[in-house]
Amino acid sequence: MLHLKNRRVQMTFRRRVLYIPGYDPIPPRRYRELYKREGAEQARISGYRLDFGPRSDRSGFGWGVNSEINGLRSESEIEVLVWADIVSGSMGQSIAATYGQLGRTAWAYIGSGALFRLMRLRRGPVIAALYPVVVLLAQALVAMLVAAGLGWLAARLSGISLLALPVFLAVTWAALHLWRRIDGRIFAYYLMHDYAFTAQGGGAYPAALEARLAQFSDRVAQVLADGWDEVLVVGHSSGAYLGVSVLADLIRADRVPGGARLAYLSLGHVVPMAAFLPRANRLRADLRYLSARPELDWIDVTAPGDACSFGLCDPVAVSGVEPSDRRQPLVLSAAFNHTLSPEKRRSLRGRWFRLHFQYLCAFDRPGDYDYFAITAGPLPLAARFAGRQHSPGRIARAVNGFTAT
Repeated sequence: MLHLKNRRVQMTFRRRVLYIPGYDPIPPRRYRELYKREGAEQARISGYRLDFGPRSDRSGFGWGVNSEINGLRSESEIEVLVWADIVSGSMGQSIAATYGQLGRTAWAYIGSGALFRLMRLRRGPVIAALYPVVVLLAQALVAMLVAAGLGWLAARLSGISLLALPVFLAVTWAALHLWRRIDGRIFAYYLMHDYAFTAQGGGAYPAALEARLAQFSDRVAQVLADGWDEVLVVGHSSGAYLGVSVLADLIRADRVPGGARLAYLSLGHVVPMAAFLPRANRLRADLRYLSARPELDWIDVTAPGDACSFGLCDPVAVSGVEPSDRRQPLVLSAAFNHTLSPEKRRSLRGRWFRLHFQYLCAFDRPGDYDYFAITAGPLPLAARFAGRQHSPGRIARAVNGFTAT
């Protein structure tokens, strides 16, 4: 607050948010719709005000939001850093190619020993990783059993034994296509493409993704030059480890202006799925580097109730690259058992994919973690969590078998 000529003038906190999605082919407007819907609900529950509108900066895709929380005002502009086109390109696989991915991805994790080390951290995300493998193999087995039965029946009824093979092939093909058509409900193909994308090249980023990360770093540098009170980068799911590399590149290149307030919020991370692979040297080096840098404040939020993330696993420590001068991240729990009512938890039971997005949604019993107060409220990230310690239950044991950087 400032006092000018005996008038109380309220300063408005100005923030720029750059959001990096996970492996998701949906268009960025869906994130805007989610933010507006869930933000309005959180404002109603928590008793503050959010007003949505356009951004002053029309480059890229995003939206604006103004808030008034506890009498303090804030203006935020949120932008989605898009890589959905790369995701969509990696998902355009035939059925046969997807089963080829299954074999290569399973070998990448099992042959390297990464799968067994991941199980020493959290079994939930490992089971989620095995889910598409089991489902796709089960689909193929059911299709072939049905096809074999119909082929035998056709040959028996027609008296033409050679008819069994074409019937078997046709029915198998039709059954597998049917399974794929309903994948929007079971997500087996989607998850298979996700894990295959991470595992390709043994954890090394593909060239197209490296080029996009460089563009993201350029964008963050542009925004930092605009004098915002805070520039907040948010990475969710796979986007959490991409954000680590984006910010590490930015700081290595000395592109953070003096006095700039840069913050990083990683949500529902799956860092070990990538960092535990043998050729993920780049990511491990970025984790080690970023954890010791004073140019930013890094808060990592997960929840043990999220079976698709490595809940409370310190992404730097478990990867075996923690430096002696480590500063961050602060590892916090979204504590779904406390921040969601029993009724809400019951409504989400079994909807593990929806729970993985809960970090971006409203909580009906909100605690310290409130996505909308963080991204649109009047406090910078570091101030909001000042004085906090790691949440109880933080997992910091280094179990990665590959620590080269």
